[in-house]
Amino acid sequence: MEIKIGVQSVHRELHLEVDLSSDEVEEELRKALASDRGVFTLQDVKGRRVIIPVSSLGFVEIGEDENRPVGFGGTL
Repeated sequence: MEIKIGVQSVHRELHLEVDLSSDEVEEELRKALASDRGVFTLQDVKGRRVIIPVSSLGFVEIGEDENRPVGFGGTL
């Protein structure tokens, strides 16, 4: 699952590949937003951890769960 995170006052987005479902990512985000001084924490598929204060979050875009076809064999 690909996650794209926008952070306030940072020009580049963060891109993460995680092993969580979209519902699990949303649940983690909701938990972080419920706290006044919460932090949104995700760990990518390589084991790196990203920790962002929720007060700095601009947006979180959650990618799709489905597998995409690879190669030129797809139908149009």
